[in-house]
Amino acid sequence: MGSFGRAFYTVGFWIRETGQALDRLGSRLQGNYFFQEQLSRHRTLMNVFDKVPVVDKDAFVAPSASILGDVHVGRGSSIWYGCVLRGDVNSISIGSGTNIQDNSLVHVAKSNLSGKVLPILIGDNVTRMNHFGMGATLLDGVVVEKHAMVAAGALVRQNTRIPAGEVWGGNPARFLRKLTEDEIAFISQSAINYANLAQVHASENAKGFDKVEFEKVLRKKFARRDEEYDSLLGVVGQKAA
Repeated sequence: MGSFGRAFYTVGFWIRETGQALDRLGSRLQGNYFFQEQLSRHRTLMNVFDKVPVVDKDAFVAPSASILGDVHVGRGSSIWYGCVLRGDVNSISIGSGTNIQDNSLVHVAKSNLSGKVLPILIGDNVTRMNHFGMGATLLDGVVVEKHAMVAAGALVRQNTRIPAGEVWGGNPARFLRKLTEDEIAFISQSAINYANLAQVHASENAKGFDKVEFEKVLRKKFARRDEEYDSLLGVVGQKAA
């Protein structure tokens, strides 16, 4: 983004912020008589005091995700639908080519009981739901090494280190077995697959309203319909001469 682009972005940002502030002021002045408008105030990126999210221009962030505060998302990474990354009292760093999958929650503590500062560091090419199964919980100070896996529903206790190439599961989590070569290869390939898929979603989400509506018309006009289904609806197709 050039200097003019940054200037236009900044002006647009403050116009939107001013509009929201005026809306809130007007609602207070109207008291109990103001219209209860059902308006979503969701923002994908939101500052917390002086903490500002930094997202690489080549990263994909789904429109329903929330990235708050001191969060850094690296090149080619993807934050999927319904995710919350809350960096309000500490920092969260997501490397390059990593995906945080749907409805994942990542948040931080300021420090542990001994006063040690505990930011969250997620490295490069990590597949959130392959390394960490659905519903897995990792407490403060946990370190998961490369090509390690935490099973679904596991609870990993504070300051646990999970060595490379191991599968841990249970409550509390414990060593279960070693990953096979095929599983390690699958994890690596999965990160690539999700990076490619994120580009598709980013392209679709970037489309304007007019383009989306135009594509709907084209799909309706040229969609291949099943003849048997058409016959049930009483549609008579034209046969080729």
